[in-house]
Amino acid sequence: MGRGRRVALCAALLTAGLLIGLAGPGTGAAHAAGPCAGKKVRTLSFSTGAAHVYKSRGFLCAVARPHKAGKRQYMSVSVQARGARPVRNAGQFTQYAGPVKVYAGKRCVWVRGKVGQGSVSSGWILC
Repeated sequence: MGRGRRVALCAALLTAGLLIGLAGPGTGAAHAAGPCAGKKVRTLSFSTGAAHVYKSRGFLCAVARPHKAGKRQYMSVSVQARGARPVRNAGQFTQYAGPVKVYAGKRCVWVRGKVGQGSVSSGWILC
């Protein structure tokens, strides 16, 4: 490769890097607005909160959020793809439980969420 081509290649790479740096995070639709990536496919509401389910490329991700965030309380969320064990996150949280992520492919999933005394169990969904 000649010297002129190398200089042109370096200039092109430098320009591309500069443009990417100027764009920065938050300027494209590819960045998730929350702890889960993908498209929201289901919201399972219950008395004290909701379980939000997202899907991206065969993966499902879920979080359980309280209606009123900020107070430390028990929360849990789990996702189980049919034929697999559930993946769970539980504890004392202020904002949300999760995210929990499983590869479901085209299989049905069962989502459970709990915030304080309220809970939800979806049954097999997204089949």
